[in-house]
Amino acid sequence: MSASVALFTADLRIHDNPVLRAALDAADEVVPLFVIDEGVRAAGFDAPNRRAFLADCLADLDAALRERGGRLVLRTGDVAEETCAVAAECGARQVHVAGDVSGYAQRREERLQRLLASGGRELCVHDAVVTALPPGEVTPQGRDHFAVFTPYFRRWAAKRLRPVLRAPRRVRVPEGPRSAALPSRPDVTGVSPGLAAGGEKEGRARFDAWRKSGMKAYAENHDDLAGDATSRLSPHLHFGTVSAVELVHRASETGGEGPDAFVRQLAWRDFHHQVLAARPRASQEDYRPRGDRWRHDGEEIAAWREGRTGYPLVDAAMRQLLHEGWMHNRARLLAASFLTKTLYTDWRVGARHFLDLLVDGDVANNQLNWQWVAGTGNDTRPNRVLNPLTQAKRFDPHGDYVRRWVPELAGVEGSAVHRPWKLPARERAGLDYPEPLVDLSDGAERFLRARDR
Repeated sequence: MSASVALFTADLRIHDNPVLRAALDAADEVVPLFVIDEGVRAAGFDAPNRRAFLADCLADLDAALRERGGRLVLRTGDVAEETCAVAAECGARQVHVAGDVSGYAQRREERLQRLLASGGRELCVHDAVVTALPPGEVTPQGRDHFAVFTPYFRRWAAKRLRPVLRAPRRVRVPEGPRSAALPSRPDVTGVSPGLAAGGEKEGRARFDAWRKSGMKAYAENHDDLAGDATSRLSPHLHFGTVSAVELVHRASETGGEGPDAFVRQLAWRDFHHQVLAARPRASQEDYRPRGDRWRHDGEEIAAWREGRTGYPLVDAAMRQLLHEGWMHNRARLLAASFLTKTLYTDWRVGARHFLDLLVDGDVANNQLNWQWVAGTGNDTRPNRVLNPLTQAKRFDPHGDYVRRWVPELAGVEGSAVHRPWKLPARERAGLDYPEPLVDLSDGAERFLRARDR
């Protein structure tokens, strides 16, 4: 009997998975394979929150395959070497995998292709698996990628996406390839206490519930910090337990301002992927250098990381990150602006901290969103500064988000919670909460002077 290998990476699902479907169509038997990449660990990207979420995803994927007569084969080590070994064990002529965009993923793919070819085997790379539209599918005339979102989105929205694929009814796996034991979430230490559950079943259920209860009002509510009205699907998109293509199709079928706004956010995700595919070095280097000479104050950075800046909305955001391994997108923008524009600290410091904690810590979205906020990326207004007090008035007007995450201020009523330093001395003395690290106007002036010099 013929065999092929379906190498899972950021597509840990059986629904709408072109990699799995192509592998099944190509042979009588398929080895569904996942390799715990030692290179990711060596590079410092094996964060506890993502490791715990991954354990959930792998267990769920294995269960779904077993329901169809199959199983997940798990290996640990070098992805290229382990994949070639599995292909040799089952006599597979083809290995199927999803295309990815980071420099690390591109180098891994190239090495896998060389090693397979040396053994007379073929690597089949499939697009529109990790993203809705493949990077490079739409480009401006004379350039390899769009540098500004709005023209990209116009072209993106005009494209017809591939159809959604059904989950297979049966997966026949050859008996030969051995598998390591699946990891378990309880075995992972250092996990955020409020980390959400992972896996395709959980991701699909979350989308179905949110589609019924929250999608319609998404356009008007998605920035409401206390309302927490976003889909919270970013971890599932990062691990591929839900399909971006399927989400776009199902949201578009619903129609309306809310679904349209949600689809636009999925297009932003694709936008960042196409930028990084064309400019892999942007994961660490300024996309548009501004000549910054960043400050590095260790005490200020520590206060920002721990949620002790003295600005309640910033601190609430950072404490949500510590507790959940996730942060509301509006809060991410604010926390990043405060670090880069008010404290004038290198965006790479903040991006690294986010990657250490975010369960959806994706190189394309995380690094390029940080660059957007820092003004070294794709923002057409590179010197904009998000004022936490103005942001609080707009997106947490009653202070409910702050009181949820900053218990020291839970007893402060109304919007006064955003300016605790203006409380009467007697009330302020009873609060175990720090004074502001820096005056906002001083920080903004310092930043603008540095940029304008």
